[in-house]
Amino acid sequence: MTRFGKRFAIRQRRAQRGVYAIEYAFVFLFLFGLLYTIICYGILFTFKVALQNAAEDGARAALRYQPTIAQRLTEAQSVATQKTQGWWPAALGTPAPQATLEQAGPSCGSEWNNRCSISVTITMNLREGNQKHLFALPLPYFAMPDALSGQATVLLEGAAI
Repeated sequence: MTRFGKRFAIRQRRAQRGVYAIEYAFVFLFLFGLLYTIICYGILFTFKVALQNAAEDGARAALRYQPTIAQRLTEAQSVATQKTQGWWPAALGTPAPQATLEQAGPSCGSEWNNRCSISVTITMNLREGNQKHLFALPLPYFAMPDALSGQATVLLEGAAI
């Protein structure tokens, strides 16, 4: 290589030094944003699954023997409430489960036309009042769901009513 060629190559390397830092900055921002999004949606998915499990446990509690349907509804709500306490972030407030009776006929009975089921629903609104910020650095509002919910329904056995 000639002298001129060596000087030119050295000048070219010096001129390109800052490009690598800029390229790294752009790639880092993209990868960090991607990692942050995955973590945030992982937390949302965990909360959704936990609400679903609490609703299912409440619905199963309604199947345990209780003398009246009103007591079954109360038991379903109390078990679902117990399952949401302790792990749910206090800043969001505890979601209030709702247990409802769904009747096919005028009264619950052992015939299919008079079947009854109990539905337990737990809904947590993420954009009401003090519940606007789920994370320290929240996702943009267009990427956040309005609410998380879990729902479970059980069919009551006619002979047990």
